[in-house]
Amino acid sequence: MARTSFAQLLVTQLRDLGVERIYGVVGDSLNPVVDAVRTTEGIDWIHVRNEEAGAFAAGAEARLTGKLAVCAGSCGPGNTHLIQGLFDAHRDGAPVLAIASHIPSENIGTGFFQETHPEILFRECSHFCEMVNSGEHGTTLLHIAVQTAIAKRGVSVLVLPGDVADQEVDGPLTRDLATEFGRVQPAAAPVGRLAEMIDAADTVTLFTGAGVRDAREEVLELAERVKSPIGHAFGGKEWMQYDNPYDVGMSGLLGYGACYDAMHEADLVILLGTDFPYTEFLPGRPGAKNPPQIVQIDAEASRLGRRVPLDLAIHGDIALTLQAVLPLLTSAKSARFLHRMLKAHHKALTGAVSAYTKNVERMTPIHPEFAADVLDDLAEDDAVFTVDTGMCNVWGARYITPNGRRRVFGSWHHGSMANALPQAIGASLAFPDRQVISMSGDGGLGMLMGELLTVKLHELNTKIVVFNNSSLGMVKLEMLVEGLPDHGTDHEDVDYAAIAQGVGIHAVRITDPRKLKKQLAEALATKGPVLIDVVTDPDALSMPPKISAQQIRGFATASTKIVLGGGVGKMIDMAASNLRNMPR
Repeated sequence: MARTSFAQLLVTQLRDLGVERIYGVVGDSLNPVVDAVRTTEGIDWIHVRNEEAGAFAAGAEARLTGKLAVCAGSCGPGNTHLIQGLFDAHRDGAPVLAIASHIPSENIGTGFFQETHPEILFRECSHFCEMVNSGEHGTTLLHIAVQTAIAKRGVSVLVLPGDVADQEVDGPLTRDLATEFGRVQPAAAPVGRLAEMIDAADTVTLFTGAGVRDAREEVLELAERVKSPIGHAFGGKEWMQYDNPYDVGMSGLLGYGACYDAMHEADLVILLGTDFPYTEFLPGRPGAKNPPQIVQIDAEASRLGRRVPLDLAIHGDIALTLQAVLPLLTSAKSARFLHRMLKAHHKALTGAVSAYTKNVERMTPIHPEFAADVLDDLAEDDAVFTVDTGMCNVWGARYITPNGRRRVFGSWHHGSMANALPQAIGASLAFPDRQVISMSGDGGLGMLMGELLTVKLHELNTKIVVFNNSSLGMVKLEMLVEGLPDHGTDHEDVDYAAIAQGVGIHAVRITDPRKLKKQLAEALATKGPVLIDVVTDPDALSMPPKISAQQIRGFATASTKIVLGGGVGKMIDMAASNLRNMPR
């Protein structure tokens, strides 16, 4: 059997598993792996400017493709830079392998230059993290790391000292991987109990998360049977909002419409594939008056009941569970509750739209709601949107219209700034012929602005739309609702278009709302990387659908000039259509 270095075996095996690229920054103990990539056909080294961006990019690729993606960091600082992006990938269930190179084995524990303890460092943001002690040991750990990342949908970390990467081992490695997994069939007893609870309830509301991705038709069928409104978290928006006659919007900090009311006024709330963390927006909290009964269904049993107390917990795949319960339902439901919630939803959206539509095409600085709405109109039907944490989350939640083909995601669970641009890098490399749009805040872009160099280096077909309000808008809002004067949130205006042009990226700066549509359309149609710097109103902030009296008082105390509500784009048209078509 031929002998080869462990680094070469590692790279070859990853290539044979379908990995097409490794994101990272070259150097130090990582050099044997980089050199193995250089000599191996079918796998590329993607040079980023910060390992954090490499981890974000790998996470985005894994989320879009469903396949293993790989990033790497050199010893010491290279490892610690990886952490932010790996936390994001791990919390969002993206199968990612991180190769964390390490100082020479003989120096571990001596306080050597750049020494950390990566096997401890990465423990909280991974399902598997072990140090390779020898080349032969590494062949086993590689298999376990990859299988764990794929099976558990999260991060695995291989800690690899540089001298071990150079060790010779027998090759090639031949270990079969399980990549197709079964689905969790629910037990019969809780399904029967669910049917009894649905039959006994006069009114039912369904609240959906990302776990309904493969259960859309079953959710709609259940809503039709029990005349139930359907609300969603941000994770469920792209799977449930479009062509949904029962849609009542989204709950939470970014929410809109009647979702909150539909959950709190129902007799029974069924949580489907959601781990929604904001308990203040959920019914059933201790001390609540006349709380509804709450059922949660999830394929991951550890999530059941960890947000609010449950009347029934069901471990099962969403589609399989609903397929099992539908034939058991016997009672007929009135549509009055559904109609009332659809009417409330339409009214809420109408009021929100009126806050931004008047003379919006003439108002400067440009309203970010207007810019997001126009972007939604112009973007392709299968566009991939990556959305920065902060106010861009609001504009993405309220204006980007899903259709079953588009993808919209950001740092939903980790909430990291600066995620959108590096995630767009991963999306563009995975799908070079697909339109990829980074909805970047100026705060996020400023934090990892070096990744503009990455976009240019690889000539990615990435469109970077910067909502440039010279402010950390979400932080400003957080301060205002607490009654605190905003401090440290605003900064000098920056011409990001000029910066992009300086690194060789085609760019346009848009300041006139009357020219926005034309300039944005031309930029989106331009081949290759483009940065679109849209100068927006820093006072355009948006409030959630329900806030406390204390927050309202605080907001009024701290601010006398602010735009509340925020629009909701084309959702008002869908709400009006649903209301018209709803049988009385």
